[in-house]
Amino acid sequence: MKQVENIEVAWIMSEVADLLELQGESVFKVRAYRKAAKTIANLTTALSVLVSQKKLEEIPGIGKAIAGKIEELIKTGRIKYYDDLKKSVPEGLPEILHIPGVGAKMARELYNRLGVTTVTELEEAAKKRLLRNLPGMGSKTEMNIIRGIEMLRGGIDFTTLGIADSIAESFISFMRNLPGVNLVGAAGSTRRMKDSIGDIDIVVGARAPEKVIEMFLKHPQVKSVIAHGETKASVVTFMGVQTDLMVVTPEQYWSALHHFTGSKEHNVRLREIAHKRGLKINEYGVFNREDDSLLPVNSEEDIYNLLGLSYIPPEIREDLGEIEAAETGEIPDLIELTDINGDLHLHSNWSDGVNTIDQIVNKAREIGYEYIAITDHSKSLGIARGLSIDKLVEQGEYIKSLNRELDDIEVISGIETDILANEDLDYPDEILAKRDVVVASIHSGFKQEGEKITGRIISAMKNKHVDIIAHPTGRLVARRDPYSVDLDAVFDAAVKYGTALEINSSPDRLDLSDKYVRKAAQMGIKICINTDAHDIARMDEMKYGVGTARRGWLKKEDVVNTMDFKDLIKYLKD
Repeated sequence: MKQVENIEVAWIMSEVADLLELQGESVFKVRAYRKAAKTIANLTTALSVLVSQKKLEEIPGIGKAIAGKIEELIKTGRIKYYDDLKKSVPEGLPEILHIPGVGAKMARELYNRLGVTTVTELEEAAKKRLLRNLPGMGSKTEMNIIRGIEMLRGGIDFTTLGIADSIAESFISFMRNLPGVNLVGAAGSTRRMKDSIGDIDIVVGARAPEKVIEMFLKHPQVKSVIAHGETKASVVTFMGVQTDLMVVTPEQYWSALHHFTGSKEHNVRLREIAHKRGLKINEYGVFNREDDSLLPVNSEEDIYNLLGLSYIPPEIREDLGEIEAAETGEIPDLIELTDINGDLHLHSNWSDGVNTIDQIVNKAREIGYEYIAITDHSKSLGIARGLSIDKLVEQGEYIKSLNRELDDIEVISGIETDILANEDLDYPDEILAKRDVVVASIHSGFKQEGEKITGRIISAMKNKHVDIIAHPTGRLVARRDPYSVDLDAVFDAAVKYGTALEINSSPDRLDLSDKYVRKAAQMGIKICINTDAHDIARMDEMKYGVGTARRGWLKKEDVVNTMDFKDLIKYLKD
């Protein structure tokens, strides 16, 4: 009987589900294999034992057909059904699934409607703008696919936080289920929520490091192995991102997680403090320098307490004043994701969004929001199917009727109005006055001189109907530099006119960036954390905006959309 790890079988079951979905098989059949994959990944008993005991079918979610295939795999090392499935799908199609955000359902749609069977064909279709009008897709999908393909080919040296976080979670979720693994987590700049990530660091606390290393190297995300030893390994994923693994004993885990989280500058300061207190600190623990005895560390809080400091959250470990604040007990209570009560920048299929307003409401309900704002694009943005005045009025009436039916969430009628090249807004004041929230932003004329760009933004802020300036610098992380805007002048105007500035939570933007967020908050400027989501899956990206807010030392009271609905409406009216 062949020794096959449970997690390897889970991966195969998951891939069978993908292949079935690519073929357009019954949703129930696909779900059966996905459920089996999840069940197997969480089993504590080896499948080989269950096969020998003939107890496979006693496991919930493992029926006779799937049990037979698992038994075949355990006994022969292969599954004929799986091999045949791979042969029946166009050769290049499974590779498309390595692109972030492209699942089996989307790949099948691309194949059926555009005949796309390879990554190259998909790239060509995206660049020709053939994807944006397909069901469930849009211009944002095109942009993300093109970027994902660039990464897949190793065309960039670093990645965005969203992709790094997704890759890290893929490794973490499977290692968490390995026998003997007590603790596992992401470290490095991913944990610190930086906007761009060079490589991914993962720390595991386990008694049998060799088994963890072995399974890490077999993970489906691994494209090539750079190096591996008894406790460390480095690989390159299919997305071209280097991922480093460090395995320590469970007792060393918190010290290792802290050390590899960094930043380097933060760690240097802590070592200096430790030295002054007669201690030394490294990835293996905190030690008494006099006799080299190990001091007990059961959490990161213990590390800071031993150094006479209050706990410092990972996002602000950059040696930018956090050490001094911790010495005096003045680390702020940073905003949490659970503090967010709603999203004030969302796009529906009335403009270039993918989902209906009702679908957005359902997603917001799942998240637990108290309110959302529908802020579709304005009329001049033709590429985004911006709303004419008549369509905007019609949408407002639809939202009113929807609110009469809802009793657990409020839908706010808004608009994202373009700030035009001549400094005008895209709608007259009498139209903007009828929106509950007005988000203003620049979508064109990025190459104008700084004085002109700055003047456009400040002109919008002077308008009493404008509540929020969205993605204020126009940057795209690792793809487009900020336009030449004088943020000092914008911040002064925000103070003068009471306009909020946005942290756009899209990992491609994270605009404002952390250092400007901190400066704005110090000036008393209100910040609004939004996703700018064009499909409901991206509403989950709020966590990245909150991460940027935390890196900017924001507290709950600094952020507009932590208010309850009643206070928010009062704030918007004022």
